[in-house]
Amino acid sequence: MPLAARIWVGWLVVANGMLPLVFWDHVEARATLAVFLTGAVLMAVITARTGFSRLLGAAHLLWYPLVLWLAFRLDTLRMELPVGLWIRAVMVTNAISLAIDTVDVVRWLRGDRAEMVEGRAEPS
Repeated sequence: MPLAARIWVGWLVVANGMLPLVFWDHVEARATLAVFLTGAVLMAVITARTGFSRLLGAAHLLWYPLVLWLAFRLDTLRMELPVGLWIRAVMVTNAISLAIDTVDVVRWLRGDRAEMVEGRAEPS
């Protein structure tokens, strides 16, 4: 993957998979981590069946309801608190990712089924 994509994926892991542990006493953190882990399992299944294809974006399907639910929770999470800043960052991050994922899944549905990364070189 290109460096920018690796950085983006790394940020997704930090925002959705690691920072929830910092805010574990908030239901929003537990929900975010649960959705993230569910998506990781879906990604493994999709990759096993279709390779590293554009269909991987479908693994983030549960982020749609998560982002909407978090938006309804904003009035309980003041922005000046670290948890409030984190929730807003997760919402923006996941919304951007969902835009990218939606385009990828539509492209896959329209027939773009190629691998998105080149395979490893065969040892000589």
